Amino acid sequence: MYSHIMVPVDLAHPGAVEKALGTAGALAALWSAKVTFVGVTARTPGSLGHTTEEFAEKLAAFAAEQAAAHGIIADSLAEISHDPTTELDDALIQTTKDSGADLVVMQTHHHRLTDWIWPSNGGKLATHADCSVMLVRD
Repeated sequence: MYSHIMVPVDLAHPGAVEKALGTAGALAALWSAKVTFVGVTARTPGSLGHTTEEFAEKLAAFAAEQAAAHGIIADSLAEISHDPTTELDDALIQTTKDSGADLVVMQTHHHRLTDWIWPSNGGKLATHADCSVMLVRD
């Protein structure tokens, strides 16, 4: 059904995406699909790495752990952004195109009052991506 699943992750809060990780792992195993774990970071040093290369290494290690845990084929893609907070949606939309993913599995939160004013990251991705998007509630 699907051959390439993209899963956006925040390495600062990996526990916040547990349901999406389990869902993506189960679907990838079912369909023998490849999974690409995507993280977006800035060029500036942060808690997840002093360099973009260090961030990419941590993301690759995370992908390897997920591959082993779910018995799937997985890789990682570190996207670099000037300001990940404001550019996250656009970076993820572009990454769906660049990676060739045909399904995105993404964790989302329950509705909040602010969602009426600003769409959630998952909501914007579902609206603007050219591939299917599965939003997994926390």
